[in-house]
Amino acid sequence: MILPVFLITASLGGLTAGYFKLKKDSNERTYVSILMLFPLLISPVERYIGEHPSIYKAYTYIDIKADKANIWQNVTRVRAIKNNEDKGWLTNSLGFPRPISAELNYNGVGGYRKAIFDKGLVFHEQVTYYQEERKMRFTIKANPHEIPSTAMDEHVVIGGNYFDVIDGTYELEKLNSNTYRLHLYSHFKLTTTFNFYASLWADWIMKDIQNNILQIIKQRAEAK
Repeated sequence: MILPVFLITASLGGLTAGYFKLKKDSNERTYVSILMLFPLLISPVERYIGEHPSIYKAYTYIDIKADKANIWQNVTRVRAIKNNEDKGWLTNSLGFPRPISAELNYNGVGGYRKAIFDKGLVFHEQVTYYQEERKMRFTIKANPHEIPSTAMDEHVVIGGNYFDVIDGTYELEKLNSNTYRLHLYSHFKLTTTFNFYASLWADWIMKDIQNNILQIIKQRAEAK
């Protein structure tokens, strides 16, 4: 995730050094010294800015040609996901945990839904709003101590000091006699000194996870 920043700054550094080298300025060493001290000058500014928690929303949807009861059954309870069903290209390439299954113990407010991912990641979800075959909202809790330290970097551990997922919502909208639009959106929190950049990656990752789940639900609902 930090690679684009490294590539840009390294390129700028190389171009700047090359410019002074070609110019053969007598103050070349002074310029180079200032450039090398630049990160040290930026550090106090970063500390002054501080870490500010910000809430963001990741919104996705998919159209499904199937009976609403069949769709909703696949929403509330996701049976074991096979490797060939997992299409989360971004999260897979970044080494994020892949989804395995999800189970809701009760269709209604207060129901507990356990969403299991590999590498020890588990989302503990509590239903706060429920309308049968229409809408389900739930809080999301991930306990960082349950996740092995080798599974994820501390900066992207869900429920950690920098990144957390707050809630999720499924909404089923009828488009015509045989097509429904399934909406899935979530809210997540970032607490960094560079939320403007981190939020781009977090949004891409959350949408990749959500689109992956929606594709699985669509495939299973339409196959039945």
